[in-house]
Amino acid sequence: MVDLELVDLNNEDEIECIIGQAGFIKTIEDLYEALVTSTPKIKFGIAFSEASGKCLVRSEGNDDSLIKLAEENALKIGAGHSFIIFFKDAFPINILNNIKNVQEVSRIYCATANPISVLIVKSKQGRGIAGIIDGYTPKGIETADDKKDRHDLLRKFGYKL
Repeated sequence: MVDLELVDLNNEDEIECIIGQAGFIKTIEDLYEALVTSTPKIKFGIAFSEASGKCLVRSEGNDDSLIKLAEENALKIGAGHSFIIFFKDAFPINILNNIKNVQEVSRIYCATANPISVLIVKSKQGRGIAGIIDGYTPKGIETADDKKDRHDLLRKFGYKL
């Protein structure tokens, strides 16, 4: 028998967030190294939920408020071998490949600043992430003006010439 639960994350300031799955006690340190070597000005907090042994939420980072935010949300999700990263002064595009290349990372569920809901499956054994709701439902098809706005935004960020 399994139960489903929808967990809404606490991220009132819409800080960038990555949720994933990885499986080894050194994950927290390897994710830390992946982040600090990605971009020099990044501020972040990481929390990793152990799935065996002491089953603790392990945390690291270089910003106390983001570490606390990651810890609170990891505990709320409560799924073994999951991790959550909150960060500022970077975009997911700046760090995602470094995170994916961490040896023990097996899955990335989302990388977003949107509101996030996590679909949790609960059994006698524990909890797991079944899926993510990232942001809102589409409201239509982009117009020519919307395309121009998208192009302008990418150039403003410096991602296109």
